[in-house]
Amino acid sequence: MVYFLTFLTLGVYMTIERFEDIRAWQVARELTQMVYEATKEEAFRRDFGLKDQVRRASVSVMSNIAEGFERGSHRDFVRFLFYAKGSAGEVRSQFVVALDLGYITEDRFRALDDKAVHVSSLLGKFIGYLKTLEG
Repeated sequence: MVYFLTFLTLGVYMTIERFEDIRAWQVARELTQMVYEATKEEAFRRDFGLKDQVRRASVSVMSNIAEGFERGSHRDFVRFLFYAKGSAGEVRSQFVVALDLGYITEDRFRALDDKAVHVSSLLGKFIGYLKTLEG
């Protein structure tokens, strides 16, 4: 069963037929690309534990959005969006560690943090909207 969702945003009706249509998933994909770039840097690359954990967390954001959507259940979808939001927070926290250890610059930290906050905000708004549909 595919989960179809039609909603009104900015005065335009949108239909989401695939998880790739979800704006939060698209931004999470951008975040994951940024994470992989940041973790290629020499100092970061040598910290295998932190590097692998932050990569897994960023992929988890995308994966949970996709998995929740594909389950075809409204309740599951919302639950997995919450998991994705949690993973976005995990990414942010791990990059604070990377900044504190000198693995990334303040500018790179800010860009990564801003992207993670953006995806978290999109997820929060989407969750809020979906909860209004519960009856």
